[in-house]
Amino acid sequence: MKKVGVIMGSDSDLPVVEKAIDKLKEFGVPYEVHVYSAHRTPEQAGEFSRTAHEKGFGALIAAAGKAAHLAGAVAANTVLPVIGIPVKSSTLDGLDALLSTVQMPTGIPVATVAIDGAANAALLAIQILAVSDEALAEKLRQSRAAESRKVLEKNAAIEAKFNS
Repeated sequence: MKKVGVIMGSDSDLPVVEKAIDKLKEFGVPYEVHVYSAHRTPEQAGEFSRTAHEKGFGALIAAAGKAAHLAGAVAANTVLPVIGIPVKSSTLDGLDALLSTVQMPTGIPVATVAIDGAANAALLAIQILAVSDEALAEKLRQSRAAESRKVLEKNAAIEAKFNS
């Protein structure tokens, strides 16, 4: 199975990124986690991105706040799918990070999830890997069925309480 690279611009992003790591663990997807900054360690971020495909990665997740250029910098150096997580900071409640992550020029796409949307970033990476991994696709189907059952159970409880 291909692995997922999880990169954050700062270790202060870890509380958000851990939600992605937890989701990857839940699905049994191998991963590596790194702290590389688009601005403070551009050589290391670029090297990781340029060699990720040959090192067995199938998708990359990049989380950053404020200027949030990490996902774009990663995407510029690889043909692997890159998923950006804009991280909420004290500046503009993360809107700056969202716009920096999602507004990529034509030719260098970055799939972008919600501000602090790490769990969905991991799920999107898992879906990408599942295109060529039927066992992983089945895990996704089972997970969605379980989520559906939870909602229907909550619906039944609400209906029983409020509907006559």
